[in-house]
Amino acid sequence: MPAFDSFRAARWVRTLNLVLQAVLFLTFFGGLNYVARNHAWRFDLTQHRRFSLSPETVSYLKALAQPVQIVVTLSENNDSPEVRGLLHEYVHATETNAVGRITTEFIDVYQDRRKAEELGIEQPNVLVLRSGDKRRAVTIDELYQVKNRVRQAFRGEQVVTDAILDVSRPARQRIYFLVGHGELQPNDVDPARGLSVLRDELRVRNFAVNTIELSTTRKIPADVALLVAIAPQAAYPPAEQELLRQYLSVNAGRLILLLPPGRSVAWLGLDELLLDWGVLVDNDVVVDTDPHSITDDLDLIVRAFDEKHPVTQTLVNNDFALRFGYTRTVRPDPGRSSATGLTVVPIAATSTTAWGEVAYSRPPPVRDASDIRPLKGIPPEDRLAVAVASERVSVRDNLPFSVRGGRLVVFGAGDFVSNQRIGYLGNMPVFLGAVNWTVDREQQINVAPRPIQRFQLALSSGDFMKLRYALLLGLPGATLLMGLIVYWTRRT
Repeated sequence: MPAFDSFRAARWVRTLNLVLQAVLFLTFFGGLNYVARNHAWRFDLTQHRRFSLSPETVSYLKALAQPVQIVVTLSENNDSPEVRGLLHEYVHATETNAVGRITTEFIDVYQDRRKAEELGIEQPNVLVLRSGDKRRAVTIDELYQVKNRVRQAFRGEQVVTDAILDVSRPARQRIYFLVGHGELQPNDVDPARGLSVLRDELRVRNFAVNTIELSTTRKIPADVALLVAIAPQAAYPPAEQELLRQYLSVNAGRLILLLPPGRSVAWLGLDELLLDWGVLVDNDVVVDTDPHSITDDLDLIVRAFDEKHPVTQTLVNNDFALRFGYTRTVRPDPGRSSATGLTVVPIAATSTTAWGEVAYSRPPPVRDASDIRPLKGIPPEDRLAVAVASERVSVRDNLPFSVRGGRLVVFGAGDFVSNQRIGYLGNMPVFLGAVNWTVDREQQINVAPRPIQRFQLALSSGDFMKLRYALLLGLPGATLLMGLIVYWTRRT
């Protein structure tokens, strides 16, 4: 019998055939994975391109010059699938950038306390972006547009890209707190007059925090991004007043003032500066008879905000309120000139039952004709403004576009950012909103928010009962019927 017709030869041929099939199978899938890994094509077929970065963001990421790590602390009860998908896109977009790669890490701040403490993270639902020694924290709520506490649109790409560019910059933006006039200071840890908590929050957001005493320096540093004066108790000399006026008007400077009652702005030497920017700060104390607007500690609760201004956007989206101590009225000057390109917006206001008590040094307060009342036809209607944002935009040298000037935010309370008060729901967001608006952080990336699509399956109790019976009886019954059909077919 020929050798190839023997049983041994046939067995070897069959074994060789199986081996070749296995090699072919492994080679095919290995090659397929190699092609998929090195020559992948990705298509986003969603309606609003939910899983694609904008060309503007991609161009920034390609030019990223240093690595960025994003640490995420999502809690179990926070349903944010858009966040995970977005961060995956950032990682994928920088895979080919050897020097500017983005990496992500998810941690549980409660279970992995050591890791959280090393990173300086104490709260859940926060994104912390780190690059070198610079870092910035972004809350999950900042990634969404919210209305009536319901997420309407996802603006995560705009916020995260802005934060990535911020921490990867070679220099930090510097915030200088004015001192030397009894102001609250960022290095003070005192609960009532210290600002150490606010200082730490600003540093987490990649700001450099410094103090400056104008009587000593006699000039405003060239690297200042924002000046802040909180609750000054002594007057500013004429030389310092002129420095501040020149900084705002000539240098398009940025200034935040917190001016509580007790000192008139004329006595402080700030009246002319405020009038230049269309702001009136009255020498009064806000009194409100609405029990929902006054706490047991006589703190003022503010719930009326401008719905479109960036400073108060977080408060409007999340239905937050402000909690102030003694507060004075701060309002737009009705006699300001409209030809200077000045825009003055009251961003926070009292309830309709409040008035500004001028004779606050003689208790009890009594509402009379000398008190400050809302002016008809001037917003906010029937309310007293307690915070104002002023901005100057003008056209220079017949240019076809506007040139942005300085920005000023004035609050009629001074202690709402102190260590013991800044923890109230709205106090921290409104001050950070004022900081971001004045230093132009809210307009760096022009990426439109993407609407959030929701799909809801509504079932009545009868539909639930039908579904239950279908699962308990229908599926087993169908399997049993198929078995009987097979059995009967085989028998016949």
